[in-house]
Amino acid sequence: MIKIAIAGGTGYTAGELLRILINHPQVSIVDVISTTSAGQRISSFHRDLLGDCDLKFTDHLSSDIDFIFLCLGHGLSREFIDTHDIPASCKIIDLGNDFRTDSDYKGMHFVYGLTDVFKHDVEDCQYVANPGCFATCIQLSTVPLAAIHQLKDAIHITAITGSTGAGRKLAETSHFSYRNNNISVYKPFTHQHLDEIKQTLSILGGDCPQINFVPMRGDFARGIFASIYTKCDMGAEELNQLYKNYYSDSQFVHVSDEPISMKEVVGTNKCLLHLESHNGYAFITGIIDNLTKGASGQAVENMNLMYGLEQSLGLKFKANFF
Repeated sequence: MIKIAIAGGTGYTAGELLRILINHPQVSIVDVISTTSAGQRISSFHRDLLGDCDLKFTDHLSSDIDFIFLCLGHGLSREFIDTHDIPASCKIIDLGNDFRTDSDYKGMHFVYGLTDVFKHDVEDCQYVANPGCFATCIQLSTVPLAAIHQLKDAIHITAITGSTGAGRKLAETSHFSYRNNNISVYKPFTHQHLDEIKQTLSILGGDCPQINFVPMRGDFARGIFASIYTKCDMGAEELNQLYKNYYSDSQFVHVSDEPISMKEVVGTNKCLLHLESHNGYAFITGIIDNLTKGASGQAVENMNLMYGLEQSLGLKFKANFF
């Protein structure tokens, strides 16, 4: 059994990790670390785990762990590594943004864990930087075009995310009274996930074109819906065949011949894509659950790959479509 620790145990991504890992057949959860809630039952905080998890939060790291998931606020993972005695053989996945584009730290090299693109790199590594949620959806929607050097013009993206994407700490724009029956734009053209998107598209396709990304806050809890278009000479049938071939070996990315809606993926580790062609533009819609494929589910995919396990182990969930 893989002895697991989760740092930042009270957040949404940690709660989602626990939901997945308590039923994972190769995992033993040893430490769930929270300096503010040490000694409290985890199920008193993550109420969906009542009856499934009897563990308590702790404020320290055990000496015999094999694996750490860092579910900390952005910028705090380096601090955790600096202040804890982590066994040299321990594997780490960081779910924050500390190592996505700045991958080397104190002799550690973090592989960018976009599983459906860099699977073989992940299989041979000790440290992984888990992609961001918007970045996962947008990259999976565009990398097949980048791989054949067909991203030659500006990429236009509008994508909407659920309130859990903002984290558990309350802010003015995450309160129910603000989110309910409301949609708003935030960080247009400047979102922090742009750097990792550009990094991947450049690795696959050379120079990355301009990305015009407008993120939006939705009035729902979970999910991301991305609407993307860019100039492209390929017709709809050719686009569909390209994407189906590119993801033919993927466990979780599927191309739909019919238009897609976000409820088809919420609660699952799937990414669904739909391709159309209009007036010289490729039009791509992509959907994921921001907490699963966009965070904790993909992190478990990465863990499975790092240990030579079946990539989908513990991750076969059906959407709650109705």
